[in-house]
Amino acid sequence: MLKAIGAAETRPRMRGLSENGYFYLFLAPWIIGFVTFQLVPILTSLGLTFTQWEIISRPSFIGLDNWRRIFQDPLFWQSLKVTTIYTVGSVPLGLVASLLLALLLNTNVRGMAFYRTVCYLPSVTSGVAVSLLWVWIFTPEFGLLNYVLGLVGIHGPRWLFDPNWVLPAFVVMSLWGVGGGMLIYLSGLQSVPTILYEAAEIDGANRWQRLLNVTVPMLTPVIFFNLIMSVIGSFQTFTSSFIMTGGGPGYSSLFYVLYLYRSAFQFFRMGYAAGLAWVLLIIIAALTFILFKSSGWVYYEGSTSGGR
Repeated sequence: MLKAIGAAETRPRMRGLSENGYFYLFLAPWIIGFVTFQLVPILTSLGLTFTQWEIISRPSFIGLDNWRRIFQDPLFWQSLKVTTIYTVGSVPLGLVASLLLALLLNTNVRGMAFYRTVCYLPSVTSGVAVSLLWVWIFTPEFGLLNYVLGLVGIHGPRWLFDPNWVLPAFVVMSLWGVGGGMLIYLSGLQSVPTILYEAAEIDGANRWQRLLNVTVPMLTPVIFFNLIMSVIGSFQTFTSSFIMTGGGPGYSSLFYVLYLYRSAFQFFRMGYAAGLAWVLLIIIAALTFILFKSSGWVYYEGSTSGGR
């Protein structure tokens, strides 16, 4: 009897150990992949910030020299300025445009699935192909944009060849990718309870009032998500400036990540480039923290305080 009881107690314990073993066995590929391809490179890049390394030579320890050099580098401040101006211009414009597009596509008309697909496809098109297309659009002499402006009597600027117009050109170009945000907004719009619209209509609210007092408050979590992702994405702009302008004219489109790329793979200052990457991480983390701290305007369904 005692042996049977002991065996019965041991069996669940062994089964538990077996389940734990299977858990770690199936988790092992992810852990190995994370450590090998993410954690080790991250820690290595942090170590490189304290070294001088030109790839062909051995890294030499120089302490905090790279960090001091970064904040004394005028091109660092220029790239940060360019990226900040682009963020301030493109993020609000993209949020509003994608929301308006989602509202337009959130209707019951024939062929709506086709229209939604057409509006979404540009956001997943190859960045190089898109950049080459917009180079043609922005060409001063025979570009499509200046041709359209000429039809209404406006002499278009030189866009990518003018230091004063190159950043507005990139902001306009950012509208090409509003389909991604539109799709997320569309999902949020379709999750808004119809009973809220019915109650507002009974109270005498018109379409504009229903939009401001029902749709927008219910979409604030989606707006907040798109805001965070748009800010992070704008600070990582690279392909368009690399292909279209190379940072010119006169460093007026020298985006931060483009300068980081040049430091690493053109000037072979790998330690300095690693420092730039960590500064970018700190900037993005700080901006994300500030946005989360100021998210009291976000309404979460079931929450009475409005924010978290």
